[in-house]
Amino acid sequence: MSYYRHHVFFCTNKRDDGTACCANHDAQALRDYAKARVKALGLAGKGRVRINNAGCLDRCEEGPVIVIYPEAVWYTYVDQEDIDEIIEEHVLNGRIVERLRI
Repeated sequence: MSYYRHHVFFCTNKRDDGTACCANHDAQALRDYAKARVKALGLAGKGRVRINNAGCLDRCEEGPVIVIYPEAVWYTYVDQEDIDEIIEEHVLNGRIVERLRI
């Protein structure tokens, strides 16, 4: 059994050379939003859900990106509404959000 039911990694990498990166899409703020939302829903903690920063996940051209384990499902997102949908559908109900899947 996994330590967390869902482990969500947000790429928050910043590239200094000006090329595409998740940090250019407000990734840190949206990761912080997701973490607060998961806590507010009472989903955070051992055996439940963990939201983490990640370094470069090497999919910058598709970013911003997150990956959710143990399913290894990759998503892109634009705003808080997309994050809410991922939390509601994938994390809470086990349904992949196909429109955001990469």
